[in-house]
Amino acid sequence: MFPKINEVLYIQIASADEKEESKEYKSRIADVDENSFLIEVPMQQGSSRLKRLFFGEELSISYITEDGVRHYFNTYVTGFEEDVVRLVRIRKPLPDDITKIQRRSFLRVHANLEMAIQSEDLTRAVGLTEDIGGGGLSIYGEPDFAIVEGQKLKCWLLIPYRNAAIEHANFEAEVVRIKLLETGRQLCMLKFVQITDSERQKIIKFCFERQLDYRTK
Repeated sequence: MFPKINEVLYIQIASADEKEESKEYKSRIADVDENSFLIEVPMQQGSSRLKRLFFGEELSISYITEDGVRHYFNTYVTGFEEDVVRLVRIRKPLPDDITKIQRRSFLRVHANLEMAIQSEDLTRAVGLTEDIGGGGLSIYGEPDFAIVEGQKLKCWLLIPYRNAAIEHANFEAEVVRIKLLETGRQLCMLKFVQITDSERQKIIKFCFERQLDYRTK
C-alpha cells in the first residue's frame, strides 16, 4: 500500500492562503526508512518552479498505484538531507491513515489558546486562537485591536501540554484573510512568516497531542 522508491507524489500544501493551498506540486520518492520518506524538492505542476518547504509544514499527498487507484494521506516535513541533491524528509503515515478518499484536514486542530499579539505600531492585545497547525493559525479579532489583511504581527503563544507542562512559542505571522462570523466577531487567518524550527516543533507537538486526545475519546 505504501508508495515505493521512484514513485511520483502529488502534493498540496496547507496554507491560510486559499490560492496557494489549491496549487499542486510533483515530487518523487528518493529513499524510504522505517519512519520517513525522503522526497525530492517538489516542482509546481505545469512549470519548472521549485517549492521550498519548511520544517513542520503540513502536506496533503496523493499517489497512484499500479491498478490506477489514487491514494491519499496527510503528513508533515520532519527534516532535510543533503545528498547529490537536497531531499525533504516527511513523516511516513500509518497504514490506517492512507485512504482512497481525499481529505484536506491537514494537521490543524481546534484549540482555544491564549496568544499575545503586537502590531507594527507596538500596540498590544491578548486574544484566543480558534485553530492551529504547523503552518499557521486562526485567531478571533479583538474589538480594541484593529487587524487588517496583509498586516504583520509579532506573536507569543501559550502552549499547554498533556503532562501539565507549559511552553511559550514566539513568531511573526501575516494576516492572510479575515472572515466575519455570524456572531459579528472576526476570525483572522494567519500564516507563519518568521518562526524557528524549535518554536514550530512546540506547536506541532501540541497538535499531535490534541489529535491523540480526539482519537481516544
